Amino acid sequence: MTSVDLDAVRRERDRIRDTHLKPAGQRPPSSARGLHHTALVSSDVERTVRFYQDLLEFPLTELIENRDYPGSSHFFFDIGNGNLLAFFDFPGLDVGPYAEVLGGLHHIAISVDPERWRRLVTKLEEADVEHAVHSDVSVYFRDPDGARIELIADPLGEMYGNTVL
Repeated sequence: MTSVDLDAVRRERDRIRDTHLKPAGQRPPSSARGLHHTALVSSDVERTVRFYQDLLEFPLTELIENRDYPGSSHFFFDIGNGNLLAFFDFPGLDVGPYAEVLGGLHHIAISVDPERWRRLVTKLEEADVEHAVHSDVSVYFRDPDGARIELIADPLGEMYGNTVL
């Protein structure tokens, strides 16, 4: 890893914030209605269903054929608030292992009620899923295909005591 001038990075972050971040009352409404779904790739549909539905308690809502790739499944999990986490599988196509790359996915953060968060951390422990808890509100782990998932007990629109929406 190369040396980074942290003061320069902070100055640039401050410059971008000062240039582009408008106070809440001055921001125009978003053109979006919300996140319809985020789609990840699954190497094993049933294993993915067991992980997300049985372990994480996100109900499977649909399992259909992927219109873009014959034989591929497109399936969805309810992650609350009208949002979906979706997956594709690509039978016969070697998509390779999960990799974090520039422009790729770093992690998905899903808000859960604090009480449920504690129960899910316990379930991860009982299932021997390697995980890391940060600040007593976030737990990070990887799904069966390596995608990094965060369950965060902060409410939607907040992060570590800061209002972000």
